[in-house]
Amino acid sequence: MWLPLLGLVLGLAIGYVSPFSVPIEYAKYLSVGILAALDSVLGGIRSAQEEHFDSAVFLSGFFSNMLLAAFLAYVGDRIGVDLYLAAVVAFGVRLFQNLGSIRRHLIKK
Repeated sequence: MWLPLLGLVLGLAIGYVSPFSVPIEYAKYLSVGILAALDSVLGGIRSAQEEHFDSAVFLSGFFSNMLLAAFLAYVGDRIGVDLYLAAVVAFGVRLFQNLGSIRRHLIKK
């Protein structure tokens, strides 16, 4: 259960100390992709707490959610509509639902 959190903290630490910067043109795509990935990580933690974690489902959801969110932002840019906001709302709601479930599970223990 702590492995996803450790990976998240390690990734954030590496990202903080690395001199890598993202061009402003790709900021929307990356931010929506990161939000989708964070939603998948919290969903994986939630399913591990509920004891029905499946690594194949987690990995497929992680990458497909990231790619779909970035693609939605790209298509929105091409047609001149801010479709990335739909992904931000959808993944934001799911993120807070997963976080609330994790919190409730930890409090009950």
